[in-house]
Amino acid sequence: MLFTDRTDAGRRLAVALRHLERRDPVVLGLPRGGVPVAYEVAQALRAPLDVIVVRKLGVPYRPELGFGAIGEGGVRVISDEIVRHAGVREKDLLAVERAEEAELLRRARAYREGRPRLPLEGRTAVVVDDGVATGATAKAACQVVRAQGAAHVVLAVPVASPDVAARLREDVDEVVCLSTPSLFSAVGEWYRDFSQTSDEEVVSLLARAFAGVVTAEEVEVDAGGVPLSGDLVLPSGTGAVVVFAHGSGSSRHSPRNRAVATVLNRAGLGTLLFDLLTPGEEVYRANVFDIGLLAGRLAGATSWLRRRTSLPVGSFGASTGAAAALRAAAAADSGVGAVVSRGGRPDLAGADLSAVRAPTLLIVGGDDTTVIDLNRQAQAALHCENRLEVVPGATHLFEEPGTLDQVADLARDWFTSHLMPAAG
Repeated sequence: MLFTDRTDAGRRLAVALRHLERRDPVVLGLPRGGVPVAYEVAQALRAPLDVIVVRKLGVPYRPELGFGAIGEGGVRVISDEIVRHAGVREKDLLAVERAEEAELLRRARAYREGRPRLPLEGRTAVVVDDGVATGATAKAACQVVRAQGAAHVVLAVPVASPDVAARLREDVDEVVCLSTPSLFSAVGEWYRDFSQTSDEEVVSLLARAFAGVVTAEEVEVDAGGVPLSGDLVLPSGTGAVVVFAHGSGSSRHSPRNRAVATVLNRAGLGTLLFDLLTPGEEVYRANVFDIGLLAGRLAGATSWLRRRTSLPVGSFGASTGAAAALRAAAAADSGVGAVVSRGGRPDLAGADLSAVRAPTLLIVGGDDTTVIDLNRQAQAALHCENRLEVVPGATHLFEEPGTLDQVADLARDWFTSHLMPAAG
């Protein structure tokens, strides 16, 4: 069984967990890759979402050999047998535990942004990861969850090594695994997209779940007669909606765009993330650089959205999607009230730049020197209100710690001030 990405895996895993919906479950994602999977499970089961942060304790001179694990709330699971056979001295055991406890608390605080850990006493705890290879972390997590008072522990993963999955059944009440391929070597080989999950994405998903933002409604966007898959989020009291145009080689599941969308949702902005191309069109690489085609799809999606709601509409474009957003906004009847470009190629919009009337914010990484120059050229061609923001230390994809947060904050402030003036 092959999964498109962690979102796809989470949705498919949720179907297999429907029987738990009436058991008042708490869904716990293993950071980092397990959290996007867990988010989809929690949404489907209408269950609260949290992280299960554990740290394995390794023998000082053989760190790969774990003698136990620790979890939040002072939970400590120690294998006396391994400690005895490895000859771990008490002072060494305590030194390892102190170091790991400091890191555990740091990560837990960072992921939850100060929110308290969800209590597990007497609850059904569903521990979710994106897959299991050795099973060491999953086993430690389930042991910690049990020690924290969970009455029923379920380990849920999309894919696992068959022998490891069998062994883990000894440590939990239930294992739900969609695929246990006999030729298993690594979790990533069972995903088309197994790109690294960032800390920012973990924080965003947890905040989104905690804030009670309604799950994204899966919609079919009519983009000029072409049906395209999309995810529409309209928080309570939405004041405007932002349509996202992803860059080349990405999709509506782009973790960076979703992280930005979450920040916008918290500010009362709705979001529409949709696939600009059909699955058949994605096969032809040239289509992802066809700005005219992409702009037409974005314009069609914006028209579809405006028929659905009377709220003001903005556009957020990344990479080549920024050029598509600006070209679409250049049309006299575009109805676009503001545009934000992240690491974009607005220069690819060409002569259409001079016709854009929507206030436009261009955001570029400080270390993305070539693209900075291209954005400056595009800015010079714009006749609308505009601003160029350079995020220091950021490269093209804003992968450096904290840089994507700055992008999200800049986009939020631009959209709220131009689409919702009373709130800006």
